[in-house]
Amino acid sequence: MNQDLLVPEPAPEPEPEPGHMNREREPQQQRGERGEEDEEEDDEEEEERERSGEADEAEEEPWPSGRESVSRNEGAGEGRREEVNGGEKAVQWLWEQEQRRRQRRRRNDDEDEEENNNHGDGGERRVRTGLHAEEDEEDGEREEEEEMDQESDEFEASEDSAREEDEEAEDEEGETGLHSSPVKTGESDPKENADVQSGRQNQSSSSSQHTHPQMKRKLDHGPEVRPFPSGKKPCPSPTGLVPYPSTPTTFGDLRAANGQGQQRRRITSIQPPTGLQEWLRTFQSWSGPEKLLALDELIDSCEPTQVKHMMQVIEPQFQRDFISLLPKELALYVLSFLDPKDLLQAAQTCRYWRILAEDNLLWREKCREEGIDEPLHIKRRKVVKPGFSHSPWKSAYIRQHRIDTNWRRGEIKSPKVLKGHDDHVITCLQFCGNRIVSGSDDNTLKVWSAVTGKCLRTLVGHTGGVWSSQMRDNIIISGSTDRTLKVWNAETGECIHTLYGHTSTVRCMHLHEKRVVSGSRDATLRVWDIDSGQCLHVLMGHVAAVRCVQYDGRRVVSGAYDFMVKVWDPETETCLHTLQGHTNRVYSLQFDGVHVVSGSLDTSIRVWDVETGNCIHTLTGHQSLTSGMELKDNILVSGNADSTVKIWDIKTGQCLQTLQGPHKHQSAVTCLQFNKNFVITSSDDGTVKLWDLRSGDFIRNLVSLESGGSGGVVWRIRASNVKLVCAVGSRNGTEETKLLVLDFDVELK
Repeated sequence: MNQDLLVPEPAPEPEPEPGHMNREREPQQQRGERGEEDEEEDDEEEEERERSGEADEAEEEPWPSGRESVSRNEGAGEGRREEVNGGEKAVQWLWEQEQRRRQRRRRNDDEDEEENNNHGDGGERRVRTGLHAEEDEEDGEREEEEEMDQESDEFEASEDSAREEDEEAEDEEGETGLHSSPVKTGESDPKENADVQSGRQNQSSSSSQHTHPQMKRKLDHGPEVRPFPSGKKPCPSPTGLVPYPSTPTTFGDLRAANGQGQQRRRITSIQPPTGLQEWLRTFQSWSGPEKLLALDELIDSCEPTQVKHMMQVIEPQFQRDFISLLPKELALYVLSFLDPKDLLQAAQTCRYWRILAEDNLLWREKCREEGIDEPLHIKRRKVVKPGFSHSPWKSAYIRQHRIDTNWRRGEIKSPKVLKGHDDHVITCLQFCGNRIVSGSDDNTLKVWSAVTGKCLRTLVGHTGGVWSSQMRDNIIISGSTDRTLKVWNAETGECIHTLYGHTSTVRCMHLHEKRVVSGSRDATLRVWDIDSGQCLHVLMGHVAAVRCVQYDGRRVVSGAYDFMVKVWDPETETCLHTLQGHTNRVYSLQFDGVHVVSGSLDTSIRVWDVETGNCIHTLTGHQSLTSGMELKDNILVSGNADSTVKIWDIKTGQCLQTLQGPHKHQSAVTCLQFNKNFVITSSDDGTVKLWDLRSGDFIRNLVSLESGGSGGVVWRIRASNVKLVCAVGSRNGTEETKLLVLDFDVELK
């Protein structure tokens, strides 16, 4: 005989008929008013209900509901027992037995109400003394325990035997209904209390060994629990869950679905007022608007204490944590729509929300939206609490947020001062990782540590001033007025190759992987292999000095003093397009693989289609030479000698912002750089300014030379996520030539 049984949770009852929910709360003592002379009449009515239940059997769902008749359960029992095996069969059968008991109890309640309506309140109520009530309670407890054990032991008996046991149980319960003890409104009868007490005793006696799953029983005041008989091992139910009604239709159903049916309403022990049931039936018969109107009038006539009682009952049902009710995957999907700042606030809601908000994949997506490409791995001194996991991506976002805050309003610490190149001009500046490379017209390049501020190497070899440079990893390439390019090892300071070929100053260059393209005042461009030092291609076509060049590995774009912009195929050494339109020298150039943007001394900026060579937009607004530009994701920032900086959308040709106002530069803009949040600009006025990219608002001065306005100049700037490097000096000796390194980094403990 299979003893490993688990009593499943019965499904919540369907939507009650009008007045039914209140009929369940009728005083159970009314059962005592029924005389023995009515028993035969009740039995006949019961048989009629059973026969009517059999007629509807074929239309019911496989899982019975709380309103199914006894005959339906008996008739379907044999078919189900043939379909299930083992533990599933046991669970199904025990579930049916419980449904039968609940149906019988509900019929008794309906009959009590009908009899009460027939006899009125004038009939004499027969009640038993408190002593007899206690005896009934103890008897009911013993009977319930014996009945549960008997059902488990005799499960494999024939269906006829099971039907006989049901009839005996029905007779016993009928007697109990005739001799019930008085109970308070909203409370269960003694037999049901005996069920609860028996379940608690069994649960406490077995708690030292096992915690058995419990079966909920819906009593008059809500579902209670009764554990499986002590000594029986639980087994899983067929589906793991007992089906619930699709959607709660009344507030009572909502409370039961929310699992808060055990919260009793605080009602004093008085009998229901006369006419309550009739009023409830009338209320249920009204339309929706009529019900709302009636409730409005009812609330208006309530006292504050009564309204408070209603709030205590209603409010908890609508304060649900919907996130905790969802599977983790869906909960994370919902949270993914929050901004990172809102997500951090949501983590403070409760423990479970904090666990969800620490999800590493969730924060990885947030970091990628903010342009953070790598997680942050930090050493934590504190032990992480159980249930919580450290998210490197979340740490990376928090760190970046604090860094941005430092840029905006953090205290600017004293910068590191890197002195070198004496009083010469720093003509080119590169910054990669923790290495800074500066080139000067003193014929040298210097390699600096951005961490310590020390000069690591001085690269000596050129015989003329250095006017252009590029750096990648440990490779540095420099171009000079001595008409050569040199390839250096940044670690050792060794010159690996000297590239000969140009016949004038190497004024510009662009490095892509293993190849570098150089432009010279000799009007030619050359493509070099930096590993071998060989000149691979020579691009000829300009008729004046080449001032700027861009290279994406497939095409070369060059701008020159002949007012022309040319697009080249370096492999065939052919000019694909000559972009004509400027009326003066081209000084600056940007190329993103799709668009070519050129800045000229004619004050205009032109946007070209690299495939067709057509001019898409002409950007006007500056008043002088466009000395510097930077292009990212169709956003162009241009700096001009007229002291203004403009932000453009090259897709539409619209000027989004002009960085000016009372805090604008007072002299020509020499260099600029921007990221997703900020624009950094330098000027001949000796200042470095920080601007908001989106709004165009001035944030603050990052550098302000004391000699600014009297000769002090910021020639070049280069910035990383956490550091800013400025090359400063003067043309009249008022400011010493040096590099300033500002650090905005933060540490997470």
